[in-house]
Amino acid sequence: MSAEFEHTLGGVATMRGTSLHNGDEVVLTIKPAPEGHGIKFCRVDLPDQPFLEASVDKVVQVERATTLAEGSVKVQTVEHVISALTGLGVDNAIVEMDANEPPIGDGSALPFVEIIKKAGVVAQEAYRKVYEVRETIHQDLGNGCTMTIIPDNEFRVSVTSVGKSPIATQFFTTVVNPETYESEVAAARTFAFYEEIQPLMEKGLIKGGSLECAVVIRDNEVLTKGGLRFDNELARHKALDIIGDLMLSGKTFKGHVIAVAPGHGPNTKMAAKLKQAYGSLKAKKPPIKIPQGEAVLDINDIMNILPHRYPFLLVDRIIDFEGETKCTGIKNVTMNEPFFQGHFPGHPIMPGVLQVEAMAQVASVLMLRKPENHGKIGYFMSADKVKWRKPVLPGDTLFIEAEILKIRRNIGNAQCRCLVNGEVVSEGTLKFALTDG
Repeated sequence: MSAEFEHTLGGVATMRGTSLHNGDEVVLTIKPAPEGHGIKFCRVDLPDQPFLEASVDKVVQVERATTLAEGSVKVQTVEHVISALTGLGVDNAIVEMDANEPPIGDGSALPFVEIIKKAGVVAQEAYRKVYEVRETIHQDLGNGCTMTIIPDNEFRVSVTSVGKSPIATQFFTTVVNPETYESEVAAARTFAFYEEIQPLMEKGLIKGGSLECAVVIRDNEVLTKGGLRFDNELARHKALDIIGDLMLSGKTFKGHVIAVAPGHGPNTKMAAKLKQAYGSLKAKKPPIKIPQGEAVLDINDIMNILPHRYPFLLVDRIIDFEGETKCTGIKNVTMNEPFFQGHFPGHPIMPGVLQVEAMAQVASVLMLRKPENHGKIGYFMSADKVKWRKPVLPGDTLFIEAEILKIRRNIGNAQCRCLVNGEVVSEGTLKFALTDG
């Protein structure tokens, strides 16, 4: 499976069963959906068969399950279905139900995984949009519950579950991909404590519940026949829920989720923060306008001015000049850059010193394009007030701005900065000398 492209089902997946909270018999059918569609639920039992988007904006209840609603249309306990689709790498799907809740199955996501795999998962033509968490996102929700997402080059989940029984305090961590999801996460069942069951029944929340569809714990004993499927099954199920709930943010992401005593409420609050982060990034991202005309220098023009060559030529194009003192260049940072082989290969980051070098090269273009400086070479003399503010990662477009502050004889000073998505990632004041080549 190629992670670069969006995926959907190769056919139709269907299952029948009893819903957990309402006790209704329900038929669930998952169908392929076009690129960019996302995951949407369809209530085929209602007039006009309305759709409901799997979005955190639609969350209305998080007690023991995640419930989505819009107007009078409601679907509840959606997290296991969404988790299975996300875990298997499905971006686009229509989930049809003839009731307001999916079948509970055995309380895990495994039944959904089995029917999805039977239908098949196929790649589509659109590239998958993946959000890379670059700054730590943290929430402290009280009662010992915390959730943090830190930068990572994969989607990773680490969970510490905490409960009323000693057996309920468990830990689990995994990278989330189709292989690990199926083998390590999907089979983990939902759980409840014995003393909680009667109040839940009085609230009408588990009419379809039984020892066959959940792990029931009393004191330090597992009442469910056969015991636990994993020593840390409870923590694994919390990870399963997190994967489903966080997908309500609307986009696949890379980051390490670290959760202590999580639940559907904290999960969906973090999904809302993720969605806010996506929107903030999109708002900051400036439109890339490539000016046309004589002022634009392509890579061949740049090589006619600078002596640098691969792998040390760090400017792909000059896209703008402002008079004789300012210009802007770009550098498309790809995973094929030679420095990524040794600079944090597990978490590739463009070295800060090379960002400074890129600034110097753009400033050199600005100075060396003057007729009197043709054929000369710029040598570094100093770099002052250099600051690195944010990491530069594969896939970024580095905008490099340089402004000549003064030139005296053959000595030049330039104020420079690098930007990604409109945010400054590094800056500094550079001094260099021009000499005959």
